[in-house]
Amino acid sequence: MVALGNFLVNSSRFITTDFTLSNWSNLNKIGQSWETSEEVPDFTEALWTEWQQLLPALDVWLAAELNEIHYISHLLPTLDWAGEQIGVRLRYEPKDLEALYKEFFATRKTSRDTMAAANAGKQKGSYTVSLWPKNMQDFLERRLNNHFTVKGYILDHAKLVTPLNGAAKPQVLSSDSNALDSNPFTGLIRIDEINAQRGFADASGKSSSAGSEGEESSEAGGTRKLSEQLRSYYSKHLDPSELPDPTDIEALEGIFQAQEQFNKKLKDGFGPSFLEIEGMGYPGVTDPRLSISTRIQPLDGLRHASAIQYDVITPGGNGAAENLRLPEQSSGLGYQNLISIIFRLMSFRDSWMQVGKASKRSMVEPGERQVQPPIHLVLVEEPEAHLHAQVQQVFIRKAYEVLRKHSELGSKTAFTTQLVVSTHSSHIVHECDFAALRYFRRLPAPGAGETPISAVVNLSEVFGDTSDTQKFAIRYLRTTHCDLFFADAAILVEGTAERMLLPHFIREKFNNQNYGLNQRYISILEIGGSHSHRLRPLVEHLGLPTLIVTDLDSGAATGTNGKVEGTPPAKGKSMVTMNTTLKDWVPGITELDLLLDAKVEKKTRKIDDFGSIRVAYQMPVSVNLKESGKPETAYAYTFEDSFALENLKLFRDSSGTGLVAKFKESIKNATSIPDLAEKMYADLKGGDKAKFALDVIFFTDPENFKIPGYINEGLMWLEEQLKSKDEKVEMVIASDTVPIVE
Repeated sequence: MVALGNFLVNSSRFITTDFTLSNWSNLNKIGQSWETSEEVPDFTEALWTEWQQLLPALDVWLAAELNEIHYISHLLPTLDWAGEQIGVRLRYEPKDLEALYKEFFATRKTSRDTMAAANAGKQKGSYTVSLWPKNMQDFLERRLNNHFTVKGYILDHAKLVTPLNGAAKPQVLSSDSNALDSNPFTGLIRIDEINAQRGFADASGKSSSAGSEGEESSEAGGTRKLSEQLRSYYSKHLDPSELPDPTDIEALEGIFQAQEQFNKKLKDGFGPSFLEIEGMGYPGVTDPRLSISTRIQPLDGLRHASAIQYDVITPGGNGAAENLRLPEQSSGLGYQNLISIIFRLMSFRDSWMQVGKASKRSMVEPGERQVQPPIHLVLVEEPEAHLHAQVQQVFIRKAYEVLRKHSELGSKTAFTTQLVVSTHSSHIVHECDFAALRYFRRLPAPGAGETPISAVVNLSEVFGDTSDTQKFAIRYLRTTHCDLFFADAAILVEGTAERMLLPHFIREKFNNQNYGLNQRYISILEIGGSHSHRLRPLVEHLGLPTLIVTDLDSGAATGTNGKVEGTPPAKGKSMVTMNTTLKDWVPGITELDLLLDAKVEKKTRKIDDFGSIRVAYQMPVSVNLKESGKPETAYAYTFEDSFALENLKLFRDSSGTGLVAKFKESIKNATSIPDLAEKMYADLKGGDKAKFALDVIFFTDPENFKIPGYINEGLMWLEEQLKSKDEKVEMVIASDTVPIVE
């Protein structure tokens, strides 16, 4: 949002920290070379060799039809244009590199000479203070907007490269590229913004921070009331005294009559007072006489604290409804925020389409834009502030409709509206077309001294086709919260019991203060072993460290037809897994014996240097069926029997019902570990797994749980993945914070 605003709306918003931080070392080196070089640099060559890769830039690509050529004629790369996309690079660069050189050189020389003179006059030692500017960065802290501006360059469509894994591959401009003479998007794009810091007053009258730049004047403290917005809208589109048309005459006549009546009342009311003043000798024969009159302006009716009110309808004394009213600041911040945003969207639309007085004003007032740009770009930053979850969903469903609600818009294509919303709300994401989402994936820096970056993942590559896999992913995400897009890591689980108990495992056993999973944003999704693999495209595009907790689901061929049916797992019995995730994704193995012997490397899939996928499924465990007996190797079929096998004492002493009670009985009556496995397998067939988790939580404190070994290993792996990622970032931050010494 900041980049779009800086480049497309107002380049004076740029500050020095908008330059990539790791580039400042090279920019300071340029300044240092200017100071020490005895020759004046070749400024034209320097712009392309030294400066080009260090400057902030934004590439804008436009799709236009042949019949829209009049809009983009000044941007055509050749006269042979056949409808391909038009590209423009906006670059924040020195207006005049030679002028920048001269002022920087002069100010640096002055500061050095001043310090040299001061130190020469000091009897002992020297001063340690440094004068402005210390280097190029320090110089531009004060002079950036004096010397820099945004310039546009035409790009070559033939060199357009699709981003790879969210990383852009911008083309390099040649030194013979010429900057455009003016803003390339004037008359082509209208841009409106709603910033996150909107500012509302609460019922106590305390004000919030000031509104965004460019807004109409706000009340003391920076609050931005609805009445102010209505006054602004009224003056632009509705005021009958401005450029009136026949429909305004009746309103103006009413105002005139009211004014005449009020003047008569004032004259009658102040008459005795004026006579009393005249009795004191004033005015004389030649002195001007006092008179009083009023001038009623339509806008005055909105210039008061209670211009906007909320009706509270209640039954009256005789059973009829009566209205009680509250001032606007007594409404909840959520409703104020919603009404404010929607009203501003309406105002943006009507200003663009020149509704009401705006159309007449553009014809008679100099400087008003008379040509309507074909593109309306609306930027809304974090609309979820103060909004309830349901209201967030209503807003995002209706916002675009509001922007298109005009006779010349709707489904017509002559004018295009593009709404860009930045959000941290899973509720807003849930209501969006997933193909329209752009996911900012934060990555560690590529190396020491570099800056951490974000790859912008275009999710239309995941959700843009109509395959059964993509349809399933969309339907599944529509039934769950979309917090996956805001998580540090993801855990895909087999069933309800795992989803309910995993948070307890993490909270009790992975609560390390520095890197514990309990301090992380972990998204736990219940997806099932037969469907986890269908989220593979999404998981790999997001690049999240992902743990898949699934079941062995062992089976063996039975009968003459070779049909595989579920059976308690055992080694050396030619069994297979019926779990699609294990067979087709990670680790991609069907034979049960190979799965049970698989090393960690086999259970892991690397996405890239910053993200991997790991699967965790039941592994052999050593169990004492009888407390005085000898440990034996046991094999679990699913999470529930695995949890019971590793918590035998808890289940022996449990008071649970349902599946918990069945397991307790099976543990009591089993004669051997294989016998116990058979009994538990039979118990699972009719067991309620959700109730199992609830019973477990009820009959014992989670801190007494022993986490099944395969899940514990998986969680340890996930914790290590996040820890490793943090350490890479910390290493980069440490290298970046070394001060630059002259």
